[in-house]
Amino acid sequence: MRTAIFSARRWFSSSISIQSGHNKWSKIKDRKGANDVKKSNVFAKASRDIAVAVRNGGSANPELNAALATALRKAKASGVPKDNVEKALTRAGGGKGRDAQGSTTYEAMVAGSVGVVIECLTDNATRTSKRMREILGEYNGRLSPVGFLFQRKGLIRVAVEDNEEQFERLWETAVEAGAEDVEKSLEVDGATGVEIIGPPNLLHGITAAVSESGFANHILASELIYRRNPEGAVSEVDEESAQMVGRLVGSLEENEDVLRVWTTVD
Repeated sequence: MRTAIFSARRWFSSSISIQSGHNKWSKIKDRKGANDVKKSNVFAKASRDIAVAVRNGGSANPELNAALATALRKAKASGVPKDNVEKALTRAGGGKGRDAQGSTTYEAMVAGSVGVVIECLTDNATRTSKRMREILGEYNGRLSPVGFLFQRKGLIRVAVEDNEEQFERLWETAVEAGAEDVEKSLEVDGATGVEIIGPPNLLHGITAAVSESGFANHILASELIYRRNPEGAVSEVDEESAQMVGRLVGSLEENEDVLRVWTTVD
């Protein structure tokens, strides 16, 4: 009887050990999978930022393009492989033959009244158009002209010292260069973030003025954006619809052809 009990206990203990090891390996695989997805998203975002910087800055030379220099610095800090960076630069620069890229923009309506603008860089507009329709369809959205719901603006993000006098001088520099709005934003790496909005045709001029002024620590971004038209109707949606729009944006940004997605939801 004792032998039977002892045997049963040994068998039970062995079974638990095997199961525990299996669970541990499963958790390791799950954790690795989650980290791989996170890393892939970081690399994809870095590639998009590089492409946007080259397109808006008009140069693939970081010495002539402050926004690109910032994007490359961020990519390096995030551990993006050199090959990925070079591919992003080649792609953004246009490439040749089959690698030639072209910019295209899609406008759509979702959740009844939410406008969406999707900026893409693609070597096959037919393929990209089809895929955009498919993704929108998954969220009951459709291609539709919504440009009137947005304003095209130039956006410059910079980091400055937490010093009111320095901010005031930066404000004066930006306004003199044509900026329409200068506001403090979230803190960036211990420095004060500042967002500067201006006409799209003055983006490069304002960026250069701010960069050369010496009042900004870093140019964090310099790009053309779509901003909700303040004179248009506000897209009021319930929580469920707002979450759906968020998922749609996430699905669109997972597509390698998509650079930026803008919506009228605040």
